[in-house]
Amino acid sequence: MADKTPQEVAAAIDEYAKAGVIKGYKTLIDWDKTDETRVRAIIELKVSPKKDRGFDEIASTIALFPEVDSVMLMSGGYDLGLIMTGASFQEIALFVALRLSPLDDVLSTATHFVLRTYKRDGVMYADENKDERGYNFL
Repeated sequence: MADKTPQEVAAAIDEYAKAGVIKGYKTLIDWDKTDETRVRAIIELKVSPKKDRGFDEIASTIALFPEVDSVMLMSGGYDLGLIMTGASFQEIALFVALRLSPLDDVLSTATHFVLRTYKRDGVMYADENKDERGYNFL
């Protein structure tokens, strides 16, 4: 699009939005720089796929939870990857224990809490917080 006029770019963006190619716009917030506490977690799920429907049914069910930010079908050691944000570690742990794990098709979960974000969606977060301790090699 670099060779297009601003009007052509605006028209293309409008067309993409109407066609559902552009799904929306989001503001990225560095919660570490606010007074609010937010905890992010990456949750691995092993699930039992349904005959003729595969993973779509359980993925769609999980995607309906408002607490869940993202649901992705994965390759490798687990089936679904979830990203969720909560007010505390306990809130996320209780969601996994009380709402996610009891679902019939969920076989196992593994929750990984995000301790620090360095880059998210192409935006650098931690560049100004460089670790100045250095290293001593003997």
